[in-house]
Amino acid sequence: MKSYFTKGWLRVWVLAWLVVAVSAGHAATTVEGARIWPAPDHTRVVFDIGAGVEHSIFALEKPARLVIDIKNVKLGADLSRLELGGSPIKRIRSAPRNGRDLRVVLDLDNAIKPRSFQLEPNQQYGHRLVVDLIQENQKALPTKDEPVLQDNAGSRRDIIVVIDAGHGGEDPGAIGPQGTREKDIVLSMAKTLESLINSQPGYKAKLTRNGDYYIDLRSRTVLARKYNADLFVSVHADAFRTPQPRGASVFALSQRGATSETARWLARSENRSDLIGGVGGVSLGDKNDVLAGVLLDLSMTASINASIGVGDYVLKQLGGVTKLHKPGVEQAAFAVLKSPDIPSILVEAGFISNPREERNLKSSAYQRRISQAVFGGIDSYFNSTPPPGTLLAYNKRQAQNLAGGQYRIQRGDTLSAVARRNQTTVNELMRHNGLSNDRVLVGQTIEIPAS
Repeated sequence: MKSYFTKGWLRVWVLAWLVVAVSAGHAATTVEGARIWPAPDHTRVVFDIGAGVEHSIFALEKPARLVIDIKNVKLGADLSRLELGGSPIKRIRSAPRNGRDLRVVLDLDNAIKPRSFQLEPNQQYGHRLVVDLIQENQKALPTKDEPVLQDNAGSRRDIIVVIDAGHGGEDPGAIGPQGTREKDIVLSMAKTLESLINSQPGYKAKLTRNGDYYIDLRSRTVLARKYNADLFVSVHADAFRTPQPRGASVFALSQRGATSETARWLARSENRSDLIGGVGGVSLGDKNDVLAGVLLDLSMTASINASIGVGDYVLKQLGGVTKLHKPGVEQAAFAVLKSPDIPSILVEAGFISNPREERNLKSSAYQRRISQAVFGGIDSYFNSTPPPGTLLAYNKRQAQNLAGGQYRIQRGDTLSAVARRNQTTVNELMRHNGLSNDRVLVGQTIEIPAS
């Protein structure tokens, strides 16, 4: 009898434990807060939640609305107090559903394409449900006043530098000991650098983001290509798990990153029609895999070499205003550096995890000194090797015309064209260089007589 009751009570205890465990597993979590991040082509709505949740979204028309159903949660935040300016959201409504769930309705100005996903906790936020409202009729870049690249020797176009402020919006980047957020520092520096570049004749700067919103890494390089960039500069502030490391760094893409990127480009058909090397470059659309791979490898190698070249100039200038973390340009497989046809560098302005450098990075005067150093390096590089068809290339040729000098034969050059640009004759160039005929080779260096 005693054994029977013991077993019976054991069954009751196990059953009760299971009921409690199941109930706990289904206990409602809470929507603790929300934020809205408007961007030029999308708006991000973020819900802070106590744990991972099940959810669904669907759009309605006439009028435009987005419905967000979140299972087994209760609302612990006042959504009506959210700032809706700059977003397509006119009003936010919410109500319990089925006794356990929550329905949130976004009343919209116009139709959007929705996308949702969840984010794991990071050093600043806990679990989050993210809903993106993508405005397909909006473009991240304006179509007017976009630069048109020209390769003819007489053109005097601006050199286009695209500046990328890292992180943004829901992604704060690294956070310093005093709570300084990387995303804020690098956006301020990017705007300073933009102003410096735009004040210099022969240059035009564009930003990938000019506000506190997030752009995914691939889209940042897409923006650079849409702007026909001659150079892509991504600005960051480094961090480490201990406060000791400090100093600025410059990164270019590693060969390992280049190899993986080549494979990715060849694998995706939409990439094959993109130009390699800008206007006058080579399209992969009509090439077989072997030839396309060779062309892409050549372009990627040239971009990496140019990236290291401009990185050397920038690092030298940075060394005049701050400590350097490493003496040379480092290489890594950063996603934002993986454009196969645009030289790209990533500048780490300092370690925000170092208390001293955090204080420096918060200073507008220090930010300006760093930005001046970055532009000083960029300007030195492009004055040394100006892209064809730019004002800097034109000015350099004019200086050579007056003082004589050397000229390296470019693709498409003829001796008669070189003579015409330098206000001399073919016979004079042949005599000055000891040439027996007027044929020249790409890469050949010839002496230009003084005018």
